[in-house]
Amino acid sequence: MTHNDVLAAINACVIIPTYNNAKTLSRVIDSVLTHTPHLIVINDGSTDATHNILSRYSALTRIDLANNRGKGNALREGFREALAQGYDYAITLDSDGQHFPDDIPTFVQEIEKNGMALLIGDRNMNQDGIPGKSSFGNRFSNFWFRFETGIPLSDTQSGFRLYPLGEIRDIRFYTTKFEFEIEVIVKAAWRGIPIRNVPVRVLYDPDERVSHFRPFRDFTRISLLNTWLVLVTLLYIRPRNYFRTFKEKGFKRFFFEDLLHSEDTPLKKSLSVALGVLIGLSPFWGFQTVIVLFLAWVLHLNKLIAFAFSNVSIPPLIPFIVYACLSIGTFVWGQSEAVSSFNWQQFDTYRPYIQQHLAEYVVGSFVLGISAAAVAGILSYLLLNIRSGRNRS
Repeated sequence: MTHNDVLAAINACVIIPTYNNAKTLSRVIDSVLTHTPHLIVINDGSTDATHNILSRYSALTRIDLANNRGKGNALREGFREALAQGYDYAITLDSDGQHFPDDIPTFVQEIEKNGMALLIGDRNMNQDGIPGKSSFGNRFSNFWFRFETGIPLSDTQSGFRLYPLGEIRDIRFYTTKFEFEIEVIVKAAWRGIPIRNVPVRVLYDPDERVSHFRPFRDFTRISLLNTWLVLVTLLYIRPRNYFRTFKEKGFKRFFFEDLLHSEDTPLKKSLSVALGVLIGLSPFWGFQTVIVLFLAWVLHLNKLIAFAFSNVSIPPLIPFIVYACLSIGTFVWGQSEAVSSFNWQQFDTYRPYIQQHLAEYVVGSFVLGISAAAVAGILSYLLLNIRSGRNRS
């Protein structure tokens, strides 16, 4: 039945996870086999005629799971088998008939042209015939994927994909259901694996298609996963990436490349500086990175500049900042004489002092933060405008 092997050029196979899709399974398998004989099918505990259908095909690799354990688990079983057989890539597609196996060469051509990547089929969810809930779910997923990785994609939910097996084999995954397809692309992006869309066709036939997506339960799982991924993004991934940038560039290169030569306007840069200084001096110890990145994202400011200036509270300056906050706060409260007992040179003495004068410290932090942010923002705006004026002349 096989006419050629379009996957030989990139040493790839096709993986099809299937669960109770007997109506469309044969058609999907036959169509795939016209492009390649390298096919792995995972029967995820089907209770319909799937077993009998697969018995007709002797050439493909078949994995039978006794019980239905979820699409994510089936894909992971397929990846392990593909790696064991020595493949470099695996193309996955669903068995419900919505994908066109004739689009398989599109994935191969993209890899040959632009190099290694994790590719996701772009189904053009704006076309006629796409269910409203599918279109909404895709937009929802695209939004959070971009927030978590910074990568804009037009389709993040398509199951028609190409995975670089060697690059994802050491990533630890925890999910086993539909949400696995989100976890794998986010964690791959965090590893620096390129993620790209390629155009594919899609068919939604209500008479044939059987969807096992359970709206409430599976959407809840996806929401919980995205909540966790957002927290990891804010607390670890973005700070890690920014620290790597500083380490690679050094402050001098960062100053000239990211602050002076960024494409952002002087106003946007100066507001980013002001935001960073404000949050860096505010009494949100332990949460400053999360807050500054979130606010920079919401306000459409330069996240890297804001993050850099939020580190104004570096350890050598902390005693001076705390002393200044307490001095300002006690003055505002009309108790300026109380700060005379504060020993700013010894950490063990000023920690209990802050606890005793928490209100004064908080007020002083905000006053100092707002004042310093205003000064830093105005000065940076003036300096950046002066520099841009010189460049124009």
